[in-house]
Amino acid sequence: MRYAALHAAEFALQAVLRSEALPVAGPAALLSDRARGATLLEANAPAREAGIEPGLTAPQALARCAQLALRVRSPSAEAEAQAALAAAAAALSPRAERTAPGLITVDLAGHPPPARLALVRAAVDRLRFLGIEATAGIARTPLIALYAARLARPVLEVHDEPAFLSPLPLSAAEPEPGLAEILESWGIRTLGALAALPQAQVGLRLGAAGARLWERAAGRADRPIDPMPAERDFSAALEWEEPIEILEPLLFILRRFVERLALGLSGAGLSAGELRLELALEDETTHRRSLGLPDPTADPEILFRALHTHLESLRTASAVCGARLSAEPVRPPVRQQDLFESGLKDPHGFSETLARIEALLGAGSVGTPRLEPGHRPDSFALDRPALSVVGMPPRPALGPLGPPLRRFRPPLPAEVACDGATPAFLRCAAAQGRVRSARGPWISSGQWWSAGAWAREEWDAELEPGGVFRLLRSGAVWRVDGVYD
Repeated sequence: MRYAALHAAEFALQAVLRSEALPVAGPAALLSDRARGATLLEANAPAREAGIEPGLTAPQALARCAQLALRVRSPSAEAEAQAALAAAAAALSPRAERTAPGLITVDLAGHPPPARLALVRAAVDRLRFLGIEATAGIARTPLIALYAARLARPVLEVHDEPAFLSPLPLSAAEPEPGLAEILESWGIRTLGALAALPQAQVGLRLGAAGARLWERAAGRADRPIDPMPAERDFSAALEWEEPIEILEPLLFILRRFVERLALGLSGAGLSAGELRLELALEDETTHRRSLGLPDPTADPEILFRALHTHLESLRTASAVCGARLSAEPVRPPVRQQDLFESGLKDPHGFSETLARIEALLGAGSVGTPRLEPGHRPDSFALDRPALSVVGMPPRPALGPLGPPLRRFRPPLPAEVACDGATPAFLRCAAAQGRVRSARGPWISSGQWWSAGAWAREEWDAELEPGGVFRLLRSGAVWRVDGVYD
């Protein structure tokens, strides 16, 4: 059996730095909090080269390195980075354990030996793309895999365990402080030197803690891993102390969200059917938007384009201080089209174009018109355009009766003189003259129970100069609705 350990050194510091749009290339260190006298928890390699060590206070660290970038620990950033590690591990195997912050142990059973190294390398490259510098070790037990991950550049597979373990310093086995001092006085400084001693004698002199340390030094310590449950909540969230006022830093963070969620969805064999975005604003309000996708997908480029299209026309009342992105997981669609059905070649590109048009014209102004049930003329609603075009509907059994009415859109304003209640004279932009004959009225009304109440009176009028027109009266206002051909 083989295990892989994915390890991110200075994990809490990496988690904070990866959430920033501008990368920190020089020395950086992590403070426990913003309180006066807070000490450093972690430091990156350039900072350690400048003499920065955990335990220093901020003034002491800045005195040693004036260029040091100090950051404060962020629980939300660490949770998001741990989720990225878990997503990369889940793509390797369904049996993966969240061993510790910044450490995931993966059971590689089922992968043939020649493919293991390439798969683990791909996982490390994937994490680097997600902004996490990780290393990986492959070995017979989870503990030896962890030893290898700490030494890997970036991946190390252990084949000869005694040769690998023997030169490692004793600190690799993490002895208790008292044991480390005793072994140092004995001249024991490496795992090989400790493993060369009889285990029974070590246990007799150092107790149970010494016996366990000997097992870790000899590579005898083994344990079953506790696999994490299958991912069900595909969401990412982050809070930041400095509010964001421009689009580019927000897009950078959302890009990281999308890449991590897409990796998790792909590893679970799922797609995103909908995206839900929440932006926490500085004025303690929240902007919420659900983004429906025309076709379920786990492609990060398509998911990010949907977010970008929405955000490039968004204006908020205050700066953004937090974000949450959720993906609704669905099974990838498998559908066979009808013989006469024509689908879109790029449904996501079509949907993105519609979203851009809607951003220009306003919400609810773009779609396919659908007649609403009721008797009010021209009453319609806009539906999302279909992603496929079905065959033509059958012809009606009975064709249209009478002459067709050519509608004026909008109806033409008119002046109408009446003889009693019947129209007698018409003047409008399309015609003028005395009414020779009039038929009507046809009265209709509706929605009297709501603010959208309407009522209309219609007449068909033939003018002496020629032409038959449809007249419309609403209250005291007359209009010409159309002309008969």
